[in-house]
Amino acid sequence: MKLFEFEAKKIFAKQGIPIPKGKVTYAPDEAGEAAHEIGGAVAIKAQVLAAGRGKTGGIKFTDNIEEARTIAEKLIGSKIKGLKVGSLLVEEKLRVSKELFISVTVDRYARCYVILASTEGGVDIEEVAEKSPKKIIRYNLGVFKGFHSYEAIEIARKMGYKGRKMITLATIIHNLYSVTLDYDAELAEINPLVETEDGEFVAADARIIIDDNALYRHSELREKAMKRLRELTPREAEARRHGLAYVDLEGNIGVIGNGAGLVMATLDLVQLSGGKPANFLDLGGGASADIVKLALRTVLSKPEVDAVLINVLGGITRCDEVARGIISSLNELKEKRPMVVRIVGTREEEAKELLMNVGIKVTDELDEAVEKVVELIRR
Repeated sequence: MKLFEFEAKKIFAKQGIPIPKGKVTYAPDEAGEAAHEIGGAVAIKAQVLAAGRGKTGGIKFTDNIEEARTIAEKLIGSKIKGLKVGSLLVEEKLRVSKELFISVTVDRYARCYVILASTEGGVDIEEVAEKSPKKIIRYNLGVFKGFHSYEAIEIARKMGYKGRKMITLATIIHNLYSVTLDYDAELAEINPLVETEDGEFVAADARIIIDDNALYRHSELREKAMKRLRELTPREAEARRHGLAYVDLEGNIGVIGNGAGLVMATLDLVQLSGGKPANFLDLGGGASADIVKLALRTVLSKPEVDAVLINVLGGITRCDEVARGIISSLNELKEKRPMVVRIVGTREEEAKELLMNVGIKVTDELDEAVEKVVELIRR
């Protein structure tokens, strides 16, 4: 579950992490009033659950109250990265001396939390990793030993700070780790953490992603999660109710797979081959024929889908179950659309026979499957 910036900042403030003076607004007049209350220059920030708003016009600055209202009028109801803007965060514009990056996230390979820190804040961390990898400090945290103050101080020292600033920065880093633990977060990030001209540190932006499996421990967040469910597209909401991970995209090739990493890799290959994915749909592990049937029905309910690519790597997922789900779904459909299936693993021979008997193109090579489905679209 992703939190809006203003929600994340409320949590930061409770945990002792400094945030700018600001107010959430839902109408242009409210934005103007907020700018007046704050006084001076303000930042007006669209509240959407996506990173990189600044690059797409989702963050504006002004020192004029009337202009703040005009900006708000343009932003509210607009779309940023395909997401409708329903609220704005109006906050004081900080006098920036330096921008830092601090993040606590999960290292799935090492099976522990990792702290990432850099003096190159304000840009995508992937950009920093590519251009200046030595400027990223990486600190893996032992599962049982936790994270101690002296370790936070060491990270702040490596970032080039000493004295009072080093202690202050270390406290913020340690508090960010506490947020991660207290809220079962997969990610808690400040980018940028601004060092102001007065030598203070302030979280200019905030991101928190909560582990959905831990929402039962956070009743206030669970209620928000249910409300967010109602804000998804109808297909996304319906899929979520049935336990499917589904996201609408803008292309015309439906993509279904079992496992988030496998689906992501498939999307990338489709894109690299000149195709455009219409969605992301992860069946999860051990999907039954009924789940596969539901998944295919969900993808094909999107009018823009001209062809479907199914990529299954069967382990605990039985390939013959997947095949039966596909066939059952197709038998009920009035309108048929081209389909390519790449299927390997448990009971793959049975699955291939079932699918080929009904005329579905089957392969055990992903590259070949991607090329075939993109070719179908081009025809």
